[in-house]
Amino acid sequence: MIVSVSAALLFGVITVLLVRAQRVSAGSAVLVWMSGFTVAGTGLADPVNDGLTALANYVSTIH
Repeated sequence: MIVSVSAALLFGVITVLLVRAQRVSAGSAVLVWMSGFTVAGTGLADPVNDGLTALANYVSTIH
């Protein structure tokens, strides 16, 4: 659990730094932030994965 919290915190700090340095847009920052929960395996990983899967399915149906 300590590793997961540390990884989630690390992704959050990196995302904030990238946004403040204007290296990524707000939309990209949201994707990086959600990916951080997924990679870190926190309690939010399952809902985030479900949301990303639903978004990918929706995008794939657009013609």
